[in-house]
Amino acid sequence: MSHVALLKGGRSLERQVSLRSGARVQDALERLGHEVTPIDVGIDLVKRLRDARPDAAFVAVHGRDGEDGTLQELLEIAGLPYTGSGVLACVRAWDKVLAKGLMQEDGIPTPEFFAFSQTAFRELGATDLLPAMEERLDFPIVVKPASGGSALGIRFARTAADVPGALVSAFSYDARVLLERHVAGRDLAVSVLDGEPLPVVEAIPREDDFYDFESRYEIGRTDFACPASVSADATARAQELAVRTYELLGCAGFARVDLMLDAEGELWVLEANTVPGLTDTSLLPQAAEAAGIGFDDLVGRILELALERAPAT
Repeated sequence: MSHVALLKGGRSLERQVSLRSGARVQDALERLGHEVTPIDVGIDLVKRLRDARPDAAFVAVHGRDGEDGTLQELLEIAGLPYTGSGVLACVRAWDKVLAKGLMQEDGIPTPEFFAFSQTAFRELGATDLLPAMEERLDFPIVVKPASGGSALGIRFARTAADVPGALVSAFSYDARVLLERHVAGRDLAVSVLDGEPLPVVEAIPREDDFYDFESRYEIGRTDFACPASVSADATARAQELAVRTYELLGCAGFARVDLMLDAEGELWVLEANTVPGLTDTSLLPQAAEAAGIGFDDLVGRILELALERAPAT
């Protein structure tokens, strides 16, 4: 058995979700017989890692620091094996503009979008281009921060009058935003474990037409179908696109790819998440369960993959 530093919490807006993921992971690791040192990530992180001298780190920090490559860089320097993707994959997936640009170049279908910064708005007159962008994307338009997760800061602009307020919301989370063509349809997710796709999950919000933060993490707000009741062709295509996206971004260990299935049966990749949630409402554990992989076995396999990638000493 191994000594594992469980990294959780942190300073991002997804802190509470991370604490919930971390608590479940800690329980699973302890049931598996590992020694666990839980660390709420903060200013004393490096000192606590040095004092603990673990065999590996299990990264359960969502959002900033955990998914943008920051923690991964520190762990690389410390020479400590860690779960999930490396620095470059985290950077690529965290930056939605970069990730979608890479998808477009590789022929992976992703909704058309435009991106710009607060500087472009405030100092370069980007406001005057909004009508042209709106015409090309058509309404409704999805306005979202260029980085982040858990649907934080994402708003629907159903008319031109909604765009300014949606931009203000998105800019409160990031200095760069995307305007993205809205794809109406079914909200799907495919988790990838060690390069292999798990069953497709469909998230079905009970009250709203948007799978937002509250729908994701409040029990009873969303119904889930896993495996999703979509055709065999759609299932195979969704899994193929998820694995292609995983490989394109350079992910390792595990990740989750979010997609939309439109009314014409076309699939569109929205984004990839390198540290997907492991809470009791998260999609990765549901997909693993549908594949016959219990939560403890899932956590054990994620840790095992990290240790396998560790350099020989």
